[in-house]
Amino acid sequence: MAANRKQHPKQQLSMAASAIALRGVHLFLSAGRAAAERRAAPAPSPPRKPRLRPVVPTNKLQQRTVEQLLKNSKFSKNELEALYTMYRKLVTSAQSAIPTSGIGQPPAKVDGIDQSTFRDVMHSTFDLVTEEAVLERVWATWERGAGGGEGAIKFEAWVRGLSRLLRGTDEERRAHCFAVYDLNSDGYITRDEMFVLLKNSLLKQPGDEDPDEGVRDLVELVLKKLDVDKDGKVSLDDYRQAVSQEPLLLEAFGQCLPSKRQSIAFLKTLNTK
Repeated sequence: MAANRKQHPKQQLSMAASAIALRGVHLFLSAGRAAAERRAAPAPSPPRKPRLRPVVPTNKLQQRTVEQLLKNSKFSKNELEALYTMYRKLVTSAQSAIPTSGIGQPPAKVDGIDQSTFRDVMHSTFDLVTEEAVLERVWATWERGAGGGEGAIKFEAWVRGLSRLLRGTDEERRAHCFAVYDLNSDGYITRDEMFVLLKNSLLKQPGDEDPDEGVRDLVELVLKKLDVDKDGKVSLDDYRQAVSQEPLLLEAFGQCLPSKRQSIAFLKTLNTK
């Protein structure tokens, strides 16, 4: 009879409370174990930042580049390899000379020969000690970027430009000089452009009250020599014809080509490497 006796309501409530308490302890212990496992597991490593390296040319000259430059420059394979070694040194040197832009900031990338390096090479290697305005124009007319005139000079453009300066035909040299003197690249050398170029190249003499007047007289004198069709400005055709008749007019507005002696000396260095 005792076995069949029903449990008192208070006993039922006590058993239910015990079950709930045990379930809570089980959940607490499970959560504690999971937390302990998480603490024991190694923390994930932070993602590594990519290391920035200077943009310098690779050590080896690509065969495809060699083949292309053998077709569109006047250098041999050995000379191209020597020019590439020189190019790599120039770019690496320019890269190391750039100061960092800020705390922890890498220096700006140099992907080619920049203007400062170009100016140094023209001065020291080719003895192009010319007016700054002319040297600025030599830089501006050098092949740079897809559209020309932007960025640094890449190796292929460097070779083609040197080929024109050092071994260019008479026509290539005339076209180069004309492009340098055509300050606004509109296809003509005007009186105003001649004035700027000649004023920069002439030293003011002591006692000159109006040096500009002397420069203007010189402009008119040179214009008479170069303006073949007498339209008041010099086209490329005018320039070609005038220089063909009088070769000394080739660099009438400032030196923009290496001397023959410097060209020969430089080419010799290429063939001894």
